[in-house]
Amino acid sequence: MTATGSAAGSAIQVEGLGRRFDAVVAVHGIDFEVGRGELFGLVGPDGAGKTTTLRMLAGVLRPTSGDALVNGISVARDPEGIRDAIAYMPQRFGLYGDLTVRENLDFYADLFGVPADGRGERLERLYRFSSLGPFEDRLAGQLSGGMKQKLGLSCALVHDPAILLLDEPTFGVDPVSRRDLWLILHEMIASGVTILLSTSYLEEAERCDRVALLHEGRIVALDAPGALQQGLGLELLVVDTEAPRKARDALSGRHEARRVSLFGNAVHVLLEQGAGDAWVRPALEAAGVPIGDVREETPSLEDVFLELTGGTGAETA
Repeated sequence: MTATGSAAGSAIQVEGLGRRFDAVVAVHGIDFEVGRGELFGLVGPDGAGKTTTLRMLAGVLRPTSGDALVNGISVARDPEGIRDAIAYMPQRFGLYGDLTVRENLDFYADLFGVPADGRGERLERLYRFSSLGPFEDRLAGQLSGGMKQKLGLSCALVHDPAILLLDEPTFGVDPVSRRDLWLILHEMIASGVTILLSTSYLEEAERCDRVALLHEGRIVALDAPGALQQGLGLELLVVDTEAPRKARDALSGRHEARRVSLFGNAVHVLLEQGAGDAWVRPALEAAGVPIGDVREETPSLEDVFLELTGGTGAETA
């Protein structure tokens, strides 16, 4: 792998990247590229290898096989060399609870060597998109979970990185703050920043330009979310019922159904194309299941993940 390939249009170029912890292989020689200005998602449940991959790309953890170029610099040969170009925000970002919002930002600005000239304008810009300005004198330890995430993101962005690596940025965040964080991310993409994030929320992954679905340290699919959904080659029936578990049991095992899964209070039934839905209502009525609506929808990214992994290790967000 050479730096030239990355500079041609890829912000991140990964080839055969792997990591072993003694006898356990966390990441099995994965390959992917992230284009400049792209919002790319590493998607999968806990234990899929997302955090290990991000730590290697951030230069925090050395790979045991393969390599990756981040902004044209090898993470295996020169992990320190990538630090100026990236910002890495782990699941638990190192905020200082006994410092105020402003003091945390100033600390990270000093850490990244941000010059005093123009720092005020830069912090104002961070305040503007994070909405943290009114809280700059509040201790970080007294912020809500969503505000802490926004402060962590602001601290990571204080040196204007070209590439942003985010590990589960919306994990444990309330829906309103999650929406705000996604708005911030899309603003960053619009300004030319490249973002690689990990998430176990499959409905959130549909907001990415492209995603790599990770399962047990391997990439099982990589494409735009819409392309993965359309390319599944199956039809989806959604059954609304007051007894979803009973409905699932009644439909599971039928030769017409490829896969039957619970999605909240609904049941998703994957069918071979052309199988039709005429058998669904009779099967539910015979089992005494109250039936609401039965409709055809496009398979979700979670349907794709369940199908590709055999339903193991998936999380319903």
